[in-house]
Amino acid sequence: MTNKSKLPAIARIWRGRTRRDCADEYEAYNYAAGIRPLIEKAMGVQTFREDRAEETEFITISYWENIEAMSHFTGGDPMQIHHLGRDSEFLIELPKRVQILHLRVSHGNTGGALA
Repeated sequence: MTNKSKLPAIARIWRGRTRRDCADEYEAYNYAAGIRPLIEKAMGVQTFREDRAEETEFITISYWENIEAMSHFTGGDPMQIHHLGRDSEFLIELPKRVQILHLRVSHGNTGGALA
């Protein structure tokens, strides 16, 4: 378990797209199979959803104390993608990479709840 009293320094951003007609089912599956386990490892997790006419994009941002903590989660390579068992069934294409950003400034309350 990560020490939650420290401030995150790294954000790891994953993006995936589904067909619009299966977005609700994927969102529930992704939360149960991917987000819940991630919550136990990362310092914080945010999920975003953008519904478009034909597809829906999901974005997951996880926050980490440092690259070493993130590397421990990924099994070595912090850029490694963790595809879920049913991702190939839902996603239009399997993501090939994640984005890793160094957090510089954060102001205000960035938390949220499901709408």
